[in-house]
Amino acid sequence: KKGIFLSKIPNIRHKLKKSTRKLLYLHILNFKALFNMFNSFGNIFRLTSFGESHGKGIGGVIDGFPAGIVIDEEFVQQELSRRRPGQSVITTSRKEADKVEFLSGIFEGKSTGCPIGFIVWNENQHSNDYNNLEKVYRPSHADYTYTVKYGIRDHRGGGRSSARETISRVVGGALAKLALRQLGIHITAYTSQVGPIKLEGNYTDYDLDLIETNPVRCPDPEKAKEMQDLIYKIKGEGDTIGGVLTCVIKGCPIGLGQPVYGKLHAALGNAMLSINAAKAFEYGDGFKGLKQKGSEQNDVFYNNNGRIETRTNHSGGIQGGISNGQDIFFRVAFKPVATVLMEQETVNIDGIDTTLKARGRHDPCVLPRAVPIVEAMAAMTILDYYLLDRMTQL
Repeated sequence: KKGIFLSKIPNIRHKLKKSTRKLLYLHILNFKALFNMFNSFGNIFRLTSFGESHGKGIGGVIDGFPAGIVIDEEFVQQELSRRRPGQSVITTSRKEADKVEFLSGIFEGKSTGCPIGFIVWNENQHSNDYNNLEKVYRPSHADYTYTVKYGIRDHRGGGRSSARETISRVVGGALAKLALRQLGIHITAYTSQVGPIKLEGNYTDYDLDLIETNPVRCPDPEKAKEMQDLIYKIKGEGDTIGGVLTCVIKGCPIGLGQPVYGKLHAALGNAMLSINAAKAFEYGDGFKGLKQKGSEQNDVFYNNNGRIETRTNHSGGIQGGISNGQDIFFRVAFKPVATVLMEQETVNIDGIDTTLKARGRHDPCVLPRAVPIVEAMAAMTILDYYLLDRMTQL
């Protein structure tokens, strides 16, 4: 078995010393172990998360966080409270305090540069609500694919595929936000569409300070009320609905992004599409820009009192995969939650046709609670790419 991997490169295998072949074999084993399940995010700033929905807790370890950053634990907790379940009548009724406990990497209120370990203990699991899911597959859920891939799955709340895993992302994102504050970089996301109800204007048309004044997290109070009523109606039917979140990054310096395979928009897209229920990502004018000609789409440069800027921002703050100093803005589409509280056709683990009616506590719409998650993933991506950029020139 030790030669099975090297057999793929027969012309090289026999030219290597035995010790070198053994070392290469160990590297391949480590590679396979590392990529058996992707539980780490980032390059220099790196979050590794652990935990399941109905396990003992959700936690993580952050490597590469700069030393000397003031850690505002109250702010981190506030970010978690924006994500936590049971915060309004249009979210899941699961009640969790989601109190974060830091285990390492912080001394006298500042980061030490060492790994930051943390955990949030689960306190309100109702695992018996999922007993009827043990031997059946929920339509459009991860049940079937996890079973086929790993040969085992935790049916209680979806296990590792549950959005409860995003607790670790929000903690990591909150810490990244604290570091980005010192650089003058600020990230804001909001709900811009629920089902057919959407904001028609650009992010510059709204007062983003109004986002947290309603449970939908929409900056337009009238549209927010319509969205809230729709979600509440859908919840009463036992169904779910999707929509779109918009995110804006202000103060990002010029130069973030690593061509050609590390483009900043590609990194942001990867981060957003790793979030549960995310189905699409577009930045700048996106698909809307296809209706324009090149002469209309181009962002013309001009000299603004010694600073080169653009008169428009159709590009969304990124050109050639590199940030250009303008606002970065993008949208993320989220599908309706797969678990619906109504009878559906499916199959059991033996492939026999059956019906399923899910029980338990589920979000009728992920958007309100996904706002801090989108911000967190954006913050971790920008901080990571800022640190990468510091390595570009001596």
